[in-house]
Amino acid sequence: METSPEQAAASAESLAVPGFDAVVRLMTRTLGVPQVALVLNSGAAYWFADGNALPSGGPRALHPLLLQAARSLASQVVLDTLADERLRDDALPLTTGLGPIRFFASEPVCTLTGQHIGALCVMDSQPRTALNESEQASLRDAASLIGAGVVLRSYLGRTDPITQLPHRYAFFDDLRKHLHEGVPHAWVIAIDVAPVQRFNAFIRAMGHAYADELMRSVAARTIEWIPPQTRLYQVGATRFAAVLPDHHLLDDSTRLDDLVARLRRPFDCLGIPLTIQPGVGLLKIHANELRGGDPLRLVMNASHAAQQSPRGWAVYNRMQDEQQRQEFLLVTELAAALNERTELDLHYQPRVDLDTGRCVAVEALARWHHPTLGSIPPAHFVALAERAGLMHSLTQWVMEHSLAQLAAWRRDGHDIKLSLNVSSTDLDADLVGRLRSVAERHKIGLDSLELEFTESTLMEHSAVTRRHLTAIRELGAGIAIDDFGTGYSNLAALRQMPATSLKIDQSFVRGMGTSQHDEAIVRSVAELSRNMGFRVVVEGVETSHIYESVLGMACDEAQGFHIAHPMPSHDVPAWLTAHQGMPSRRAVRWGQ
Repeated sequence: METSPEQAAASAESLAVPGFDAVVRLMTRTLGVPQVALVLNSGAAYWFADGNALPSGGPRALHPLLLQAARSLASQVVLDTLADERLRDDALPLTTGLGPIRFFASEPVCTLTGQHIGALCVMDSQPRTALNESEQASLRDAASLIGAGVVLRSYLGRTDPITQLPHRYAFFDDLRKHLHEGVPHAWVIAIDVAPVQRFNAFIRAMGHAYADELMRSVAARTIEWIPPQTRLYQVGATRFAAVLPDHHLLDDSTRLDDLVARLRRPFDCLGIPLTIQPGVGLLKIHANELRGGDPLRLVMNASHAAQQSPRGWAVYNRMQDEQQRQEFLLVTELAAALNERTELDLHYQPRVDLDTGRCVAVEALARWHHPTLGSIPPAHFVALAERAGLMHSLTQWVMEHSLAQLAAWRRDGHDIKLSLNVSSTDLDADLVGRLRSVAERHKIGLDSLELEFTESTLMEHSAVTRRHLTAIRELGAGIAIDDFGTGYSNLAALRQMPATSLKIDQSFVRGMGTSQHDEAIVRSVAELSRNMGFRVVVEGVETSHIYESVLGMACDEAQGFHIAHPMPSHDVPAWLTAHQGMPSRRAVRWGQ
């Protein structure tokens, strides 16, 4: 019987039992044999020399004597194969290349429950005159250790060492058995103990011993809730699962509310009370869906969604799952687009000075033209980039391309400034060096740049934020507070921010045509901001009426569709040349 290379490779993994290599080394030293083999009664054989697995390319043909030993419950000893009529004409080759086998002994291997799984065989190219009792005892002990190791590996392969619960592999094995027993479907429930970041924060603060105690406590409460004869599995670092009997589970949802209520009560972890943020997910799975599928992935979507919901439990939603999968694929494609630089583009929206009516700056806006999905909305892919940790790369891409474009416009005689949006994840000490490096590479003075940060970003970490913003201002770049009015500004903190301009959010500006309240807000915010020393920019100027209104306010610049839509870089020079200026505050005054 020949073992294929694939089987040989698999054997190394399957024989990774605790202490197996030590047992083999013990045998080679104690009995003075160059080769040891474990032969299973299935016909598979695993060959070792000096404790090391032999290469898979070595001979693997099993002699009848090896097969007989593997399937026998009796010990066997052949002191000299040439003196044995069964073997005289059918020599066994040693895989180590030392010649034919002259000495052979075997001992049956059984698990702790008495299941016979094969034989431990020792071999030598030299014959023996005897195998004394001590050596036979050593061989028996080695076979017992290997049998225990196989059981231990099976135990470890199915049991979590912290909670002592069967884990993911056991869950899948038992689920398959459950669905193959004529049961048409099953309900899978998953319990996420806490969001990963929160759980890791707990470990950082208190240590693994407390986290282990928390997992044991959550398991105990869940076991109290699940029906009798139902097994709980630990299928992840912070996740449990079970297969529930189908007793119209959703007809009485109070049972699920009760589970969530139990898990939301504080846990005593070594004397420290801790409240978790559990999520309970449910999935109804049919037998035909198990083939090639991953029910844990599906039910995990539900438990993750449940963590964000007030109720704390949710049923798997296929549409939501498909959306998440598409977003994941979009993230990978966005990363590729940032590297290949073929699908991303920048559009630029002009800003005009209200005193002169002339364009003084353009705002760079990223655009993504997906090859199959078409144009992806910026709000969508920017949010994806932030969640996936791609904002650093996206910001770098925007800085490189927009500053290169500004340099080209400057060489052509267009004296305008550039405004860039920067995410909160980019507001760190590294941003200063990156900004300086890109500006030097494109020979752009940093006084030509303005970085826009949202109001919420600037208010989040005021002390640290101020240090980074001060460093940017010292380079000469301007700083704008974007989307002002949508956050929760602390006026004292706002006064201390080293910002140069403030952009009133377009949601208020667009409402000026129909709402006196919005117009009053814009007028008051503009007046306050001007008095605090900020240059005031109004966004969302989409009609001539709104434009005329802001001319009469304490506003310095305007931006919006009434002035110009965002346009590709190649359209900007023609627009600048054709643009003769918007109605200005000075013109209005002179006209009076």
